[in-house]
Amino acid sequence: MKCIAVSFLIVFFWIGCAAAQPGKVYRIAYIAAASGPSPFYEAFRQGLADLGYVEGRNIVVEYRSSEDRDKLPALVSEVSRLRVDAIVTQGPAARSVGSATGIPVVFGFSGDPVEAGFVAGLARPGRNMTGMSFLALELAGKRLELLKEVSPKISRVAVLANRSHPGEQNEFKETQAAAQAMKTSLQYLSLTTGADFDKAFEAMRKERPGGMLTFPDAFTLSHGDKLADFALKTRMPSMSGWKEYVEVGGLMSYGPNLNDCYRRLAQYVDKILKGAKPADLPVELPAKFELVINLKTAKQIGLTIPPNVLARADRVIK
Repeated sequence: MKCIAVSFLIVFFWIGCAAAQPGKVYRIAYIAAASGPSPFYEAFRQGLADLGYVEGRNIVVEYRSSEDRDKLPALVSEVSRLRVDAIVTQGPAARSVGSATGIPVVFGFSGDPVEAGFVAGLARPGRNMTGMSFLALELAGKRLELLKEVSPKISRVAVLANRSHPGEQNEFKETQAAAQAMKTSLQYLSLTTGADFDKAFEAMRKERPGGMLTFPDAFTLSHGDKLADFALKTRMPSMSGWKEYVEVGGLMSYGPNLNDCYRRLAQYVDKILKGAKPADLPVELPAKFELVINLKTAKQIGLTIPPNVLARADRVIK
């Protein structure tokens, strides 16, 4: 009996030791082309928490960010030296990572990752990068339709877009097709530098379009307050693809819920940490879309939003 008791004690001792040993602590990096903490980063952290990752216990996240895109490559080099298990990139930061590091990369990208050269294809990325594209071409026509619903007399719409943004030309083609069906003309205005905004505003003052449609990407979003201010001063109904434009004073947005998208990026990280290769993980497209309307802006420009449009809104800013 004593031998049996001693055997049980030995078993319990080893079980206790095994339980006391800390598990593997993963280290990942999050790089954002932004100033300071990003709200999308918080959504990503929530996604990690939902999957059981606790910072400081089983995962460490090295957050780095800069509005200056020229500084992003240095941030990539910095986190690469930390021997991270994966790198998560927000927006244009993905361009600074690429395949050079050999580290698995998960991106949240507003454009076409195939056109940008990040992946070989959406279904089979084939490289060390995968993630989510927020480009939803099927929404291009719907945005124009909503703009016409709230202001039926619009016959000409100014389209502001970053020409260098991967997927922008395809989005414009979809918008053109919708405009032709609605017998609406478009005024295309290319934005590639900060100086282009004043030129675009002057062109709109001359041609006097009835509405303004902004294609969403990190560059145009960084100047969202300028766009909203111009639309207010000219009493012009405006539409974009991300709610962040509406939160700074734009009239409407219809597009993917970016917080949901960044929460979903955590699922990619989880799979990679468990052994999956980015090359085998298909790039996903948004699953949740939202219509956001700023009633305060509508009142300022003297516009009444039709009840049937308000009823479809997922969020109304008053």
